[in-house]
Amino acid sequence: MGCNSCSTTTGGQPKGCRNNGTCGSDGCNKLTVFDWLSNMSLPEGTIAFDCVEVRFKNSRKEFFRNTDNISLSIGDIVATQAKSGHDVGIVTLTGELVRVQMKKKKVKPGDDLPKIYRKATQKDIDKWQKCRDKEEEVKKRSREMAILLRLQMKISDIEFQGDGSKATFYYTAEERIDFRQLIKDMAKAFGIRIEMRQIGYRQEAQRLGGIGSCGRELCCSTWLTDFRSVSTSSARYQQLSLNPQKLAGQCGKLKCCLNYELDLYMEALDDFPPQEVKLHTEKGIAFCQKADIFKGALWYSYKDDPSTWHELTKEQVHQIMKSNKLKEKVMSLEEFASENIKTDSLIFENAVGKDSLTRFDRPRRKKKRRKGRNQRSAKKSRPRNG
Repeated sequence: MGCNSCSTTTGGQPKGCRNNGTCGSDGCNKLTVFDWLSNMSLPEGTIAFDCVEVRFKNSRKEFFRNTDNISLSIGDIVATQAKSGHDVGIVTLTGELVRVQMKKKKVKPGDDLPKIYRKATQKDIDKWQKCRDKEEEVKKRSREMAILLRLQMKISDIEFQGDGSKATFYYTAEERIDFRQLIKDMAKAFGIRIEMRQIGYRQEAQRLGGIGSCGRELCCSTWLTDFRSVSTSSARYQQLSLNPQKLAGQCGKLKCCLNYELDLYMEALDDFPPQEVKLHTEKGIAFCQKADIFKGALWYSYKDDPSTWHELTKEQVHQIMKSNKLKEKVMSLEEFASENIKTDSLIFENAVGKDSLTRFDRPRRKKKRRKGRNQRSAKKSRPRNG
């Protein structure tokens, strides 16, 4: 996902473009969109859609109206309208696909959208880059001010407006924070307008990015746009161990990927017998100890002998449950488990045949004993009498 400016230098050390996901080459951008309509031309007489999607720092995206019909393409740096002054961002999407994105995010094309002023000049880009370079220093000083005021909050990210007249401070907190004095101190120290915006822990991970336990970049910072609620029942349905350290992501909440395969598991569990149902046999009552969704098998054990498990298929369990509903008891679980053992052995025999498992091993050479030499050595070793 790296671009040419992120290539390694001599010595193998990564150089990095230091743009933190705002470079125009679209190689390491966050939440990039593939324009699958780019190679399709509009019908004759159709006017091109006049809205574009522009991305600012990290994951913030907004829609703007191209009122002056400026020729724009993905990766262009543009100066856009802001509440006061102007902002600088990167065009991420143009054309008819913007209409689809606006419909997905419930933004009506007829709404009063801000407009694009122009393509960013070199002066705009230099000023924007200068503001970006001092973000880390401002973030450090703002955190020190919050600590001095004993505010229970964490300032996680700062975003400067393109003209440098305003800065948005993103923070996380457990409770409501009175930061009026903090805003006064920061406005006096930095000489800019301050806006405080509280975000959740998942939004914080989305803005900052990182590497997940799977070794890939976080889904929320690369392609995931909506945060669905994740509960521990998602892990239970997938038979995962309820270990908070393994189920929690970088944000401290349950991983979003727990929902990815949940529908498949729920569909597979539709024809599975309920595990809380007991099986009544002549030998005793049996309880379910374990279920394997992929194999379609369940393991049961008797109440008097919980350490011995018997493997049954879901069809066999349904058969036993059907007999129990008719107030009939089967003989034992062993007769069903023995059928499974026979079928497994037949499958193995058909796949491998009658060949031995050691047919590829090298045969050991038998050592020939030299009887004559052994007998002579034995005679020499005997003690002589007299």
